[in-house]
Amino acid sequence: MRFSSRVDISDPNAIAQAEQAAKAGGIALDKLNDSNPTRFALAPRSLPTVYAAQPRGPLAARRVLARFLTDRHAQEAVQSGAPNTVDPVDPEHLYLLSSTSQAYSWLMKLLCDAGDVILAPKPGYPLIESIAALECVEVMTYQQRFDGSWIIDTAQLQSALESPQGERIRALVLINPNNPTGSYVKPEERESIVRLCADHGIAIIADEVFYDFPVEPFPGNARLAGERRVLTFALDGLSKMLAAPHAKVGWIQVSGPQNEVSQALHRLDVIADDYLPMSDIIAARLPDMLEEAKQQTVRVRDRVTGNARTLRRMLQEDPRGLVSMLRMEGGWNALVRIPSVLDENEMVLRMIRDHKLTGQPGYFFDMTANGYLAVSLLPQPDQFARNIAAVLDTVAVMIGE
Repeated sequence: MRFSSRVDISDPNAIAQAEQAAKAGGIALDKLNDSNPTRFALAPRSLPTVYAAQPRGPLAARRVLARFLTDRHAQEAVQSGAPNTVDPVDPEHLYLLSSTSQAYSWLMKLLCDAGDVILAPKPGYPLIESIAALECVEVMTYQQRFDGSWIIDTAQLQSALESPQGERIRALVLINPNNPTGSYVKPEERESIVRLCADHGIAIIADEVFYDFPVEPFPGNARLAGERRVLTFALDGLSKMLAAPHAKVGWIQVSGPQNEVSQALHRLDVIADDYLPMSDIIAARLPDMLEEAKQQTVRVRDRVTGNARTLRRMLQEDPRGLVSMLRMEGGWNALVRIPSVLDENEMVLRMIRDHKLTGQPGYFFDMTANGYLAVSLLPQPDQFARNIAAVLDTVAVMIGE
């Protein structure tokens, strides 16, 4: 596994080594240059605790999160019929951050020098390209193809890794399930991808923020979190689980071959130390938020599956039969197909004018053909039905012109 050269992991100087030796020997050193005001009775009454920077995030919060993730993995194993042997999540393999966007940025710093390449899926959300550009990293896309359901073109991945440009590829991004296609990584795809990444020495970045919201999944899907055969960074967070985008809590779970995990943790610690850990204020609330996440996940899942049923019904009952829904396995969004003779952009502009309703056409996500709209399944049922009725009406008007 190759890591970037921009993370400085040089040996500590003599003073730092002596400090480490004292700490290992149980000796507490006073600091001539200690500028932490909370150590000197200067903390405000609203924040009375003593601040102790821990690059991976406060250990107490990571322990709570590790227990939550372990329990969740065990429940998923039971539900899937897999053997009930789930390895406990190690809190020392977790990093707490403000968001998965920040996690992408840290991992690009960890894995890529300027001009290196990561592989990312298309169709897909454009956030990855935007963050990569800020990190001076290039993105090479690989295709998901629709043939009744979405599949990853693993042959294309192999071709990219074996191409002359393959030497610059440092990581493969998997969105599980993808946004906006709603497709989970299938077991056979996972096997091929893990083998390819292990053979070529590249890491997997698995974004699993939508994993808890299955709609019509195939059997055998599983999280990539905890994958042992290749260095894997699983991203997740509370904004989706809580249905609260303003709950800025995300995390990275590191797994893989022991030697590579150790190297990755060492380098990630340098990055985390430079950026400082999550706020203690937020970390202290993590147990309550994780407890509430269980109920909130069910609540959102019920809304999403109910609106998906409404969408299918309305499309089936539409006498014109001009709009269809692509199979979605999970997530919050569905892709609907409109007649390809209609311009997606004009369609959205017409909805803005006639229905005061806007949307995201397929080309926003680099769909390979015209004729798609992304539809959120989160609105309240009455509002959702009005939105779909507006789509059907706009299609009928434009076809009739």
